[in-house]
Amino acid sequence: MNAIEFILAGMLAAATPFLLAALGELVVERAGVLNLGVEGLMALGAVLAFIVVYQGGGHFLGFVAAGLGSAALSLIFAFVTLGFRANQVAAGLAIGILGQGLSALFGKSYESLTVKALPRLAVPGLSDLPVVGGLFVQDIVVWISLVATLAIWAMFAYSKLGLVLRAVGENPKAAHAIGYSVITVRVLAIAFGGAMAGFAGAYAAVIYTPLWADGMIAGRGWIAIALVVFGTWLTGRIFLGACLFGAVSLMGLAAQATGLDVPSQLLSSLPYLVTIIVLGIISADRRLLKLNGVASLGEPFER
Repeated sequence: MNAIEFILAGMLAAATPFLLAALGELVVERAGVLNLGVEGLMALGAVLAFIVVYQGGGHFLGFVAAGLGSAALSLIFAFVTLGFRANQVAAGLAIGILGQGLSALFGKSYESLTVKALPRLAVPGLSDLPVVGGLFVQDIVVWISLVATLAIWAMFAYSKLGLVLRAVGENPKAAHAIGYSVITVRVLAIAFGGAMAGFAGAYAAVIYTPLWADGMIAGRGWIAIALVVFGTWLTGRIFLGACLFGAVSLMGLAAQATGLDVPSQLLSSLPYLVTIIVLGIISADRRLLKLNGVASLGEPFER
């Protein structure tokens, strides 16, 4: 397997934590709320899933525990920001720190332990293709994440639910005037975003790298938040961005395998360098941000 085949084979799996967390954050931001605690929510989901799987509960229950735990933590954020109209940036950062602290506390006795990952499922015929065949040999969670991407795209494009979410994010007062409960919609969106972050952390801890190490999320939550801006709040672009960052995260391993004399620290920093560069380019285009951005993002709603 050459470097290109290696990157293509692992790209979707590497992209899945980014994708799941970014899809959840997309729904939250479309509802007009900015949650910067994704990193902590992912960390909490990761440790809960790992504990459940390590104790013999299985991967399904691990993901359920991760989703419920992270959703519960995100509801604290919702209570503070929607109930008391606290600053969303400060509250999100506090929740992120709390989630990381809880993950370190709960995972202390599981440090460096491992669990068994899920087997990969191949698409007959397509998995035998040269070069790109590895794209069609993935675990079940990767396939589910692709279905989730299509479902969220269809929701925003064609469903009444997507229209209500966008209305609440764009003009909450108008949505309230025609009978929609802005607070209820935003609470549900925040809970969904928290659950998706938990699933992302669970995937990272029990499937992608099935071991527990404190700090293993390693900035993926921040990259997921950046992906929403990178994708200009559009589902398809977020998926492509997740694939890009997944591929970039594998380039370091591919370079080391080919014997390139490049410092490992530089290779490890590639995803973060790409994040800074891409965000700089996107932010420079004010027209694009204004066209697809959320008008009331981060603004508290008052009846």
